[in-house]
Amino acid sequence: MNIANRCRFCDAPLKYTFVDLGMSPLANSYVKEAQLNKMEPFYPLHTYICNKCFLVQLIEFESPECIFSDYAYFSSFSDSMLQHAKEYVQMMIERFGFNSRSQVIEIASNDGYLLRYFKEKGVPVLGIEPAENVARAAIENGIKTISKFFGARTASELSAEGIQGDLLIGNNVLAHVPNLNDFVKGLKVALKPEGIITMEFPHIMRLIEKNLFDTIYHEHFSYFSFKTVKDVFEFHALTVFDVDEIKTHGGSLRIYACHREDKSRNISNKVNALISKEIKEGLNTLEHYVTFSESVKETKRKILDFLVREKRAGKSIAAYGAPAKGNTLLNYCGIRTDFIDYAVDRSPHKQGHYLPGVHIPITSPEEVKKTKPDYLVILPWNIKDEIMSQMSYIRDWGGKFVVFIPEVRVYE
Repeated sequence: MNIANRCRFCDAPLKYTFVDLGMSPLANSYVKEAQLNKMEPFYPLHTYICNKCFLVQLIEFESPECIFSDYAYFSSFSDSMLQHAKEYVQMMIERFGFNSRSQVIEIASNDGYLLRYFKEKGVPVLGIEPAENVARAAIENGIKTISKFFGARTASELSAEGIQGDLLIGNNVLAHVPNLNDFVKGLKVALKPEGIITMEFPHIMRLIEKNLFDTIYHEHFSYFSFKTVKDVFEFHALTVFDVDEIKTHGGSLRIYACHREDKSRNISNKVNALISKEIKEGLNTLEHYVTFSESVKETKRKILDFLVREKRAGKSIAAYGAPAKGNTLLNYCGIRTDFIDYAVDRSPHKQGHYLPGVHIPITSPEEVKKTKPDYLVILPWNIKDEIMSQMSYIRDWGGKFVVFIPEVRVYE
């Protein structure tokens, strides 16, 4: 484990703070009742900006093996994620012609929520998922899955068995790997000569623009601009030939890459256009990053102002969702059961547990009907429309929805 202050891509010394969110527990380390009176580890949630390659990053305090070996996040419980996956599969088949002779490999494939749509179309699939409990769920759903961490070693083992991808998929995994260079080196090894890689990850430009500081947590080791990702891939002889700006997680990128040696792919105009847009926004200057923390502090003050005012007025407040981003926000702001009575989540894997650090109990959405809170705070704001539709009945008793990010907003 490397806790030296050096950039995980270019190895330059890390001297400048992006934002310091204080001490925080691992965002997906949900607490069981028997653990409530036991010590809970907290780690610095201090992000740095590399002034050489402009990679925003956390230092690795806890290994991926510890964070991801038993994971509480199952993608299939989000209708929005399922719809996003279904549309992606349809688009990729239509654009690139993947069929029964193709091999699709997804890295961090979770419970097989995406690969199942390729399988339904007759395309052979393989999932690589490090969390054994999540991998088991995928296998039970009929998705061939191996439970390993992906990197150059795993890619070489698969390649030795004759397994390489016509399509390598990595959705919301690039940010989760501390050894970034080893991971991208593995992509090079695992890709067929004329294969394609697609990667989706939150865009640092949108994080700054929309004040999405709650998407910073220990499982996310890196936060990327398009230019930085392009530089990382090019360093490992992979060419980024196209990019889409997509709406997931408040604003993400989907990049398309191939081997540098593969000249069959034309470079899209969107590549240079997005780099120009990032430069216009200031993503190539240190100042643009180091001034971010002041807006984060002001958001914290506004959130606490709202909660103090409404609690003093005798209002009851519950939270919908127990996402990692919510745990960052609650711990940074010091919001416990003095402000929020309980949280609800559709996932049975989280129900009966407590949110890490703040120890707000997690129960089923049915609890909302029983207790009729005045406010329901939507912590996974990225799927707020889905949640407001599911929970629309709170308006029957005058209940209101609230989101805290990018700013405090009440929905009647």
